[in-house]
Amino acid sequence: PADHPRISSPSASFVTSPGGRPLATTGPAQLSHNLDDLPFIDRDLTRWQLYAYENGNFKYTPGTYVYSGRDCWWNKCTFCVWDHTLNPPGSYRSFSPERLFAEVKHIVDHYPVKEIFDDAGTMRAGNWLRRFCNLMIESGYNKKVTLGCNMRFDGPDEQLYRLMKQAGFRFILYGLESGNQATLDRIEKGLTLQQIENGARMCKAAGLEPHVTVMLGYPWESLQDAQRTIDFARALFRKGYIDTLQATIVIPYPGTPLYRQCKENGWLLTENYDDYDMRTPVMSTPISPEDMLRLTQQLYKSFLSPAFILRKLLAIRRWHDVRFLFMAGLRVLGHLLDFSPSQRHRSHHHK
Repeated sequence: PADHPRISSPSASFVTSPGGRPLATTGPAQLSHNLDDLPFIDRDLTRWQLYAYENGNFKYTPGTYVYSGRDCWWNKCTFCVWDHTLNPPGSYRSFSPERLFAEVKHIVDHYPVKEIFDDAGTMRAGNWLRRFCNLMIESGYNKKVTLGCNMRFDGPDEQLYRLMKQAGFRFILYGLESGNQATLDRIEKGLTLQQIENGARMCKAAGLEPHVTVMLGYPWESLQDAQRTIDFARALFRKGYIDTLQATIVIPYPGTPLYRQCKENGWLLTENYDDYDMRTPVMSTPISPEDMLRLTQQLYKSFLSPAFILRKLLAIRRWHDVRFLFMAGLRVLGHLLDFSPSQRHRSHHHK
């Protein structure tokens, strides 16, 4: 298509492989080039339809992804594998608002996509996001597609959240991580519990749908600490500040500061990476594995209050809403089964 940007191929140099064969290379990976020079994703080559329907991020299908930045502008959380391997601290870059809008426009013009989720670690806020929203509104594309993104609680203010709603945003995904301030400080989240609550409140007040991800199983957290996280999530649901939640067990991926801390302190229970799927503890904690699974189930049940269910039923406006709620219910049931203590028959290879 005429609106598809192209880049010229970089000149290749040659190096010698350990086996003596010459290998063509473009040199070390660059962490400073202009992302606007990159072409659009070839969605036909990558078979975008495989990821367009069975995904909890999409209320309207088919959906697809964009990636506006590498990776998160905060770029510090000690558990985040993206921020300490592919995109190390200090290397964050993003598309310009114009380049991101051009890709959104290209998708809408050439594919039957109804919802687009920006899966950059955190979408930029401030004037950058304001410009992108205005491009969506001025072009009328805010009426043609629904948007979602990852965001930090200290990103937009009330005015910007309202502009995001006008621009077509719906689903906003946040990393809450813990309901304990000491843990947020220790993992360098750079947030207070008050900022978390206030950010969720502003997002919901603007008519958006906040979703939070929460982790249990930090090596330094007690049973009481984990319960505080569950109570905090339950309070956010009760106040109507969040719509949905994803709970996992924290995993120390190689390359992260958390993994190095585990090696230094002898916290690892296993280095069999088949077990690093966020469904079972791989670090020693004061909480037994069985209690950890029960707590994670309890976290998933934290939204099951009569007030929350009534709000969801009253918010139904069309068939998409009914289908989305039904599929969300099935996913919650699946997660409850994932973390059932009776499922702990899987073998684990400890040190």
